[in-house]
Amino acid sequence: MNTELIKLDTVDDYNRLFGLETLHPLVNVIDLSEATRFPSRFTVNYGIYALFLKETCCGDIRYGRQIYDYREGTIVSFAPGQVAETEMLEGTTPSARGIIFHPDLIKGTSLGQEIKTYSFFSYRSTEALHLSDEEKTIILDCLSKIRMELTHPIDKLSKRLIARNIQLLLDYCMRFYDRQLTTREKSNKDILTRFEALLDDYFQSGNARTNGLPTVLYFADRVFLSPNYFGDLVKKETGKNPQEYIQGKIIDTAKDMLADTRMSVNLIADELGFQYPQHFNRIFKKVTGHTPGEYRRQITAG
Repeated sequence: MNTELIKLDTVDDYNRLFGLETLHPLVNVIDLSEATRFPSRFTVNYGIYALFLKETCCGDIRYGRQIYDYREGTIVSFAPGQVAETEMLEGTTPSARGIIFHPDLIKGTSLGQEIKTYSFFSYRSTEALHLSDEEKTIILDCLSKIRMELTHPIDKLSKRLIARNIQLLLDYCMRFYDRQLTTREKSNKDILTRFEALLDDYFQSGNARTNGLPTVLYFADRVFLSPNYFGDLVKKETGKNPQEYIQGKIIDTAKDMLADTRMSVNLIADELGFQYPQHFNRIFKKVTGHTPGEYRRQITAG
């Protein structure tokens, strides 16, 4: 059954969807227990930022083709441009608290400058944040402070205080995601092992020569993670971002190939997926301090 696509370009659009009061045109703290309307099945195209603490599982949320991995005490979030489908279970009412805010709210603030660093807004549905009771209390306290500010008469400090409290909320979410990555150490190691195997296969199978240099998206797709979550996981486990990790593999593979004097430097560059040998030379020298030719002469001199 098809669902209606609803464009939520403003905070008021969301408030009208659920029958909530608009206290501020650019931001609202949501408590769905106060909603007077409950759409049962709808698809939302977000034009605003949204972050919700789901307090009960009362239906399915789909982002892309996957259902959100959520239960009681789970954070889900959306950024402008994302589309999510929601289907409520019959006989239930949604129970969630959270915040919605328009990009215009944070323009000219430190949060506006740093919003792209909150990578969890682009995580996949299976990468939701599961909170402990203590963490849930902290999130609700942050939401309470923002709501308090919304009920205060607007003055010259209102925008700054609201934006700073939203940033505090997002910083806590980043900390809790970091904790979640740590506590999922075994599954993270399994993903890293799979990444390394895929990276080896990419060069051994001739993929590099056919398709060019490997990308982070290529590997993220094959371990069924969003590029942002995959990047954060690899950084957490190795201290390097995936691009640095891939580049390290390219250089190590190049060194092995340079030891075989039957292969020209140009051929090696082609085998590794470089479109131009000059690009290979530049990257190799940047990492090793030597051109490929200089490195080859050093290791074959003895």
